[in-house]
Amino acid sequence: MANFYTDTPELKHHLNHPLMRRIVELKERNFADKDKYDYAPMDFQDAMDSYDRVLEIVGELCGDVIAPNAEGVDHEGPTVANGRVTYASGTQANLEAARKAGLMGMAMPRRFGGLNFPIVPYIMAADIVSRADAGFENLWGLQDCAETLYEFGNEDQHQRFLTRVCQGATMSMDLTEPDAGSDLQSVMLKATFDEKENCWRLNGVKRFITNGDSDIHLVLARSEEGTHDGRGLSMFIYDKRDGGVDVRRIENKMGIKGSPTCELVYKNAKAELCGDRKLGLIKYVMALMNGARLGIAAQSVGLSQAAYNEALAYARDRKQFGKAIIQFPAVYDMLSAMKAKLDASRALLYETARFVDVYKALDDIARERKLSPEERQEQKKYAKLADSFTPLAKGMGSEYANQNTYDCIQIHGGSGFMKDYTCERLYRDARITSIYEGTTQLQTVAAIRYVTNGAYLSQIRAYEAMPCAPAFEGLRTRLKVMADSLEAATARVNELKNQEFQDFVARRLVEMAAFTIMGHLLVLEATADADLFTHSANVYIRYAEAEVGKHADFICKFRPEELENYRK
Repeated sequence: MANFYTDTPELKHHLNHPLMRRIVELKERNFADKDKYDYAPMDFQDAMDSYDRVLEIVGELCGDVIAPNAEGVDHEGPTVANGRVTYASGTQANLEAARKAGLMGMAMPRRFGGLNFPIVPYIMAADIVSRADAGFENLWGLQDCAETLYEFGNEDQHQRFLTRVCQGATMSMDLTEPDAGSDLQSVMLKATFDEKENCWRLNGVKRFITNGDSDIHLVLARSEEGTHDGRGLSMFIYDKRDGGVDVRRIENKMGIKGSPTCELVYKNAKAELCGDRKLGLIKYVMALMNGARLGIAAQSVGLSQAAYNEALAYARDRKQFGKAIIQFPAVYDMLSAMKAKLDASRALLYETARFVDVYKALDDIARERKLSPEERQEQKKYAKLADSFTPLAKGMGSEYANQNTYDCIQIHGGSGFMKDYTCERLYRDARITSIYEGTTQLQTVAAIRYVTNGAYLSQIRAYEAMPCAPAFEGLRTRLKVMADSLEAATARVNELKNQEFQDFVARRLVEMAAFTIMGHLLVLEATADADLFTHSANVYIRYAEAEVGKHADFICKFRPEELENYRK
């Protein structure tokens, strides 16, 4: 029996990071639930054992059910009739298996029927599910919408909706419209208050809605008549049982075909306000999108893992000129780079997840009592780190997923172009990761201020001060040179005070920061487990050095007046 958790030792390594002790301490509130729920942990080790056991269940489910169904789901896909979606038969089987295994609402508090898991093990489950079938991850993983509902909904909404999510209800976030893609300020779905029925009514069209026929929807709509920007938007909860929303069509997509991407028509649909009016985009969707972006980063890492596994197995098995192709330098060079990018993006993913865990747990505690000055400082620190690292994890992880699935096909040669091999599906599935929930270009827009204000450099210097094994001091020295190059390039951009030039080189600056951060994370991982990470640390830092040097040279030699040549 295959197990996608136990066959990947890097996962358990990240699960056992030292910061998990603080995360569990905050999440479990001194293990107060142990007297109320028989499945609540008694202490830290009991909590970690619980995460480990559940992840083993996820790994087994993925290896024995979800992955074997993936090819059939890709061919069959969902269908729509009379305004309702029917999932592919394999998807229905996957959802039923996940529900029976108790894997819905993993991160929700126990009082709603959840497992009260921190973000780290939940994101780890998303990583594993994505390796099995990235399309199914889009259905199972949208349970993280419940986090937004928990954060901003009232107690009555918690009881009515979160309990259903924990029992297996599916969710969606209905944001995008035909004329409002990335520009969510242009959303025009109309929300009007029905005085007679004491509820809100939604009218309009939403497009590109993942799992658009879900049970519970979070909907961004314009509640303030006469407005045209984000200040007129509010967040609403729509329950499919109330009717009023039909699926007009399912998009015919390149990949992730098991996940129905829908165009929805709202016709006087009954809904209720989530949180306060006018904060839908300004506050709530930003929180929702940050969670979704972390989920796409996990999806990307899972796809990278699947691509590497497929490429490695094929290279070991395929023989040319009398020997396995893995013995040819051109092939083992590609495989080493794939593994290094996989390990680097996974290290960044779980570093980000840990930052999110600490500040989210402290946010939750603040609902119950006043935080101490030390806790407020800790919350502020980790919130800033989470905000700055999330666009890096999503942007770099999705780009590496695309690169790794591309190289996986290349290693397969002509066979990789055929639908007989898994890599063809992985390649199609990966392509969307650098587009939805904010393109890589938008992640750059989100990240660049952390370059120019020195936040990334400050964290890099903090990594430089952390202990590392003597064997990796040479790598640490090279990373310091990379950081110096980033500092010099950033200084030049800041000194010029030319916004167009800054925007033009933003991607290069952000990548320089990301390469250096991921290099440091791999050195720290290799210090903790040399057998698992030494190879990737060496390969990745060699690769990152070349990329940082190239970007630094471009930025420091480029003259702003040359921009005219690019505008033509």
